[in-house]
Amino acid sequence: MDLVLRNVIFAKKVNISNVPVLSCDSCGRNEVYPSVKADVGKLVGDLGSKPSTGTIPFDQVHEWAGVLSNALAEARTLQAAAIARASEERVNQLLDLWLIASSLGDEAWKSELKQRLSQLSAPYITQ
Repeated sequence: MDLVLRNVIFAKKVNISNVPVLSCDSCGRNEVYPSVKADVGKLVGDLGSKPSTGTIPFDQVHEWAGVLSNALAEARTLQAAAIARASEERVNQLLDLWLIASSLGDEAWKSELKQRLSQLSAPYITQ
C-alpha cells in the first residue's frame, strides 16, 4: 500500500483535506494511516453530529500530516528520504520554538509544542 494524502468526507458536509491514507491501487482499498486515525476521529467528534459545511485542512492541525504535505510539495512524492528530511526540519523548528518558550517561561506554549513534537514521534512515523 502507498502512503498518500487524501480528502476524507464527514457527514457529507465536511471535507477534511490532506489526511494521510494508505492506498492500494490493485484492490482500490483506502485506509486512514493508523497513527492518525484517532486524531481524525477526535476532530470528527469535535465537529458534533450536525457540523457546518466546510473544509478542514488536516495538515494545518496535525504535525505529521503537515510534514507529509511539505514533503510532497518539495519533492512531489512521498518517498522515505523526502519525508525524513521534512520531519527533521520540522522537529528542529519546533525545538527552536521550545527554547524560546522555555526562555520566556511560557508553560502553555511549551505544552503545545510538546504535543506537536509527540505527533512526530516514532509511533506516528513507523506504523
